[in-house]
Amino acid sequence: MGVKGAWFGGGNSKRSDKARSKMMKVWILRASTTILLWTCVVQLTAIGETWGPRVLKGWPSCFTPSIPPFPVNSHGDSTEVGSASVVAEKLVFPPKRIYKNNGYLMVSCNGGLNQMRGAICDMVAIARYLNVTLIVPELDKTSFWADPSEFQDIFDVDHFINSLRDEVRILKGLPPRLKRRVELGMYHSMPPVSWSDISYYHNQILPLFHKYKVVHLNRTDARLANNGLPVEIQKLRCRVNYAALRFTSQIEELGRRVIKILSANGPFLVLHLRYEMDMLAFSGCTQGCSTEEAQELTRMRYAYPWWKEKVIDSDAKRRDGLCPLTPEETALVLRALDIDQTMQIYIAAGEIYGGSRRMAALTAAYPNVVRKEVLLEADDLRYFQNHSSQMAALDYMVSLESDIFVPTYDGNMAKVVEGHRRYLGYRKTILLERKLIVDLVDQYTNGSLSWDEFSSSIKAAHASRMGSPSRRLVIPDRPKEEDYFYSNPYECLPQSIDQLTSI
Repeated sequence: MGVKGAWFGGGNSKRSDKARSKMMKVWILRASTTILLWTCVVQLTAIGETWGPRVLKGWPSCFTPSIPPFPVNSHGDSTEVGSASVVAEKLVFPPKRIYKNNGYLMVSCNGGLNQMRGAICDMVAIARYLNVTLIVPELDKTSFWADPSEFQDIFDVDHFINSLRDEVRILKGLPPRLKRRVELGMYHSMPPVSWSDISYYHNQILPLFHKYKVVHLNRTDARLANNGLPVEIQKLRCRVNYAALRFTSQIEELGRRVIKILSANGPFLVLHLRYEMDMLAFSGCTQGCSTEEAQELTRMRYAYPWWKEKVIDSDAKRRDGLCPLTPEETALVLRALDIDQTMQIYIAAGEIYGGSRRMAALTAAYPNVVRKEVLLEADDLRYFQNHSSQMAALDYMVSLESDIFVPTYDGNMAKVVEGHRRYLGYRKTILLERKLIVDLVDQYTNGSLSWDEFSSSIKAAHASRMGSPSRRLVIPDRPKEEDYFYSNPYECLPQSIDQLTSI
């Protein structure tokens, strides 16, 4: 019995071991299955990002349909304030575009806000055309303004990435493996040739991606031609500029507050008065300046080696219309155009050189001259101080929404705002003919023209320079002298080319 009991006891033990072994195998099988399933899910997700949308035929693309206009309200007015829609929360981002990635494009922009803005639009179009991944552009921190702002300090970076994902893959940074390669210098860096058409990028730049995988383009302003590009490229440039480049919520909120304050007091005119110290030093324009001021501006020009033009004849340059209008000349022009003297004049510019002395004629003619620093509390602007591009973004928003926009010089902001106002419905933008104006001003001030003659001549000269539909000037052999694409992107505007007229 003892032996028998031991035998049966041993049998129970063996059966128990077999049961435990079987249970262990079941648990191992379940765990393995779970891991396998999760692995499949992860892989399918990754594959879905790469191949999935191919089953979704006809997704939105700038290379097929035209870009939609900004939403409008029941009165036909745009609901867009600045570059952001007030219905952004309803935005549904497009599906991702899938393509064979030819490499990674790093970009370093140069210049002020709007010079960089145009460059960003161009680089997106180039990345799309070359089928490369764009890394969020690096902004200029070494220019005269020394603004330390990053891309995400000015623009809504997530909106930028997501709103363009049907056109180009955009990343906030290089993948770790490629980042290490860049740190070791295993990439190619160069400035592309100015005003190049898209074939240059296909023939000269694309092979560099095949060779180096990562290409860094620096000095990216004006690197894509104004004209002679496929219409889908032009429309993509517009889509980036007018839809994807939305300012941060902080900038948008403060910009809307300024617009609300101005609008509550009636119509307002934005005067982009380019009469800051750096502008005068760079251009060499010293009309109305004292001898000491002219010398100070000259010293500043020589202090910046990348400002190549050093010896400048201010009078000759002014006669050729190459100088920004002075505040005194601007006051005469606004009066000659019968701008209501009670209208609010918002100054979209930095500190005016010469201060109140140079502004005296303008403020005497138009008592309601205001700036953002006057309309807002000091605390409101504290976050933006010493960040010139963020301050310029506020002025950009206000300029878009003004009843009239008047730039006194055709710099980058003047050009980009002009084009954006055309896009928003040909809002009134007075494009001053400076060469004619300074000649008429001189005749009026020396007594050879009466006020009525002066005013009539100014009105006649600008009757067709109010931002109405027109063709871009095309000069095939001199692209730098052509009209800038972003000042008149007629391929994106609700007007057929056959209906356009020349200025």
